[in-house]
Amino acid sequence: MLDFTSDIADDGTSSRTAEPARDNDRALLDAYSNAVIDVTERVGPAVVRVETGPKVRSARERGGLGSGIVISPDGLVLTNSHVVGSSKEIRLRDTEGFVTDAHVLGVDPDTDLALLRADGARDLRYASLGNSKSLRRGQLVVAIGNPLGFESTVTAGVVSALGRSIRSVSGRTIEDVIQTDAALNPGNSGGPLVSSAAEVIGINTAIISGAQGICFAVASNTAQFVLSEIIRHGYVRRAHIGVAGQTAPIPRRHAVVAGVDNAMGALLAQIEPDSPAAKAGLLPGDVVIKLDGVEINGVDDLIRALDRDRIGRTLAMDVLRMGRLRGVDIHPVERKPVTRQ
Repeated sequence: MLDFTSDIADDGTSSRTAEPARDNDRALLDAYSNAVIDVTERVGPAVVRVETGPKVRSARERGGLGSGIVISPDGLVLTNSHVVGSSKEIRLRDTEGFVTDAHVLGVDPDTDLALLRADGARDLRYASLGNSKSLRRGQLVVAIGNPLGFESTVTAGVVSALGRSIRSVSGRTIEDVIQTDAALNPGNSGGPLVSSAAEVIGINTAIISGAQGICFAVASNTAQFVLSEIIRHGYVRRAHIGVAGQTAPIPRRHAVVAGVDNAMGALLAQIEPDSPAAKAGLLPGDVVIKLDGVEINGVDDLIRALDRDRIGRTLAMDVLRMGRLRGVDIHPVERKPVTRQ
């Protein structure tokens, strides 16, 4: 006689273990959904649609469309500088359909950020800027915006990478950029990237065309810096020495003779007349390898070193000229602010 007792017992055990597993999956999915829903309900009302251009558009006059996030109840709104561009007419539309005009307080193309103020709007729903330094790879994030003009669209994903650098429209690199797989589309630009604690930890700024699921956001700590500079000065203060250059390799024999370790440097191609660089005696063809004690391994390092803290100071600069190491003193000045046409 065949005995099926053990088989029946095994089937019963597997079915009983499968049910708790399914329950656990449901609990995990519910927790994930609840986190996204909570973030959306708390931050969603602070997300606005940014419309630029004339209210009545013609074939020759076309406006733009993007997103923004209200960061104070009196109507301060963060968005991308490429969203507002040079437009003189800007309108904000909230989730309830209320429309108000807005004006630009300041733009910073170097970080692709702009600060707006809503006209005549007070006691608005707003979101708080969080600390982007506390982020971890794999952390849940939610992107909220108006992709392709659809109001209040929500996508969720994770932090894919931290500390990325991307090139801004001005040619300067934006540092400390957050990479995420939360789906972004045209119109999402300027909208918030939000943590599960409902804090804005990034401003969505760029999508790589042709890539699947690679999107970027300017870190909230960078946004805090830009915000404070615009409120205080109307623009972001940075140092300027009046040069144009490119990253170039340093021949090994030159490095050995000069006693430097740099493999790359910032090759100066042009020197503006009557600029700090011209007054310091710099010449086209010089390769900058150190500024104020900071090693320079390319143009991006040189630009990064010329921050607001070095405005008006006399700095020591090391350059290679015809393979020989030379030291010069340079006095950076404040760069002229960006003017909107």
